[in-house]
Amino acid sequence: MLVLDENLPAGQQNLLRKWRIRFRFIGRELGTSGGQDEDLIRLLHRLPHPTFFTLDRDFCRQDWCHPNYCLIWLDVRRQEAAEFVRRVLRYPVLNTEAKRMGVVARAHADGVVYWQAPKGTALSVAWPAR
Repeated sequence: MLVLDENLPAGQQNLLRKWRIRFRFIGRELGTSGGQDEDLIRLLHRLPHPTFFTLDRDFCRQDWCHPNYCLIWLDVRRQEAAEFVRRVLRYPVLNTEAKRMGVVARAHADGVVYWQAPKGTALSVAWPAR
């Protein structure tokens, strides 16, 4: 299950829908708008294997690695969010739900830096050449 934070712009959500990427949205379909980060983590614990995408760097915390969810901080401009969601979902290291579980990652223009439970060490990978 893909979950988008409320901070992803509506236009970016529409692009994802156009690309047939299914997701649930915080504040409208799940949880409440404007909630605390810890409340959102509790919500993720109740969902079936969610991958949470956000533009909020506060979610990029190694200590929040958990085997039942994935947190992805999109360290990009707001108008690039949908493209980077799609890039993450296609990236060989993270292209299945099973591979994403336990991961906390930062996706940025040069690639992805991620931690995976229980390893705890940061791994950095570049985007494949297009």
